[in-house]
Amino acid sequence: MKSVEASTAANRERGFSVVEMVVVMGMLIVIAGIATIQLQPTLQQFRANAGLDQLKAALRQARETAISQRRTIVITFPTVNSVQNTIKMYQMVVTTPAGGGTPTVAEATTPFNTVVLEGTVQFMTYASETDTPDGYLHGGSPTAPNGVYTESTTSAVVTGGPTSGMEFQSDGTFTDGNGSLLNAIFFVGVPKMTETARAATILGGTGRVRAWSNNGSGWVVL
Repeated sequence: MKSVEASTAANRERGFSVVEMVVVMGMLIVIAGIATIQLQPTLQQFRANAGLDQLKAALRQARETAISQRRTIVITFPTVNSVQNTIKMYQMVVTTPAGGGTPTVAEATTPFNTVVLEGTVQFMTYASETDTPDGYLHGGSPTAPNGVYTESTTSAVVTGGPTSGMEFQSDGTFTDGNGSLLNAIFFVGVPKMTETARAATILGGTGRVRAWSNNGSGWVVL
């Protein structure tokens, strides 16, 4: 028969003690935590790109809808719960009085599409941010944290972007609420992470949408 000491030694050779398992699990948790922290900037970069893709797709959808339906499409950028990360699109609808009379045109009360940007991405700028190469800020810089800017092409005056009064017309052009051509810049990013700076611009005369990424030394078109 085997001695008690021999049986104990054999058991130790076949497995791990509770203390050993706890130590290994603790090491794995620490390694996983370090990896997660190191990956955060990369994850936020992916989210910034996803948010920019959403913005670009929404703007292009609004333009294409205006052209295909031959009607004005209004876009707004409301602030929800103190965060500006939402895009809403409204159709301009024609209403004829029941008893006849002159038809009226007004913005629909309900948006036909609402887009909320990815994760923590929102419309915003950083203190160090500059104008995109499109130059709609005329050499100036955005005022943090405002992320929406428009430029009236009739007066060439840059103003902080409104949350309403921006429209795609049936010919694809982008205008203000009075029908004047409007260039626009929409800056997005993740708060406190300047490496996630992104932007989309609209050329009023054509409605062309371009996407930009800031690589730390300047803007590059995507």
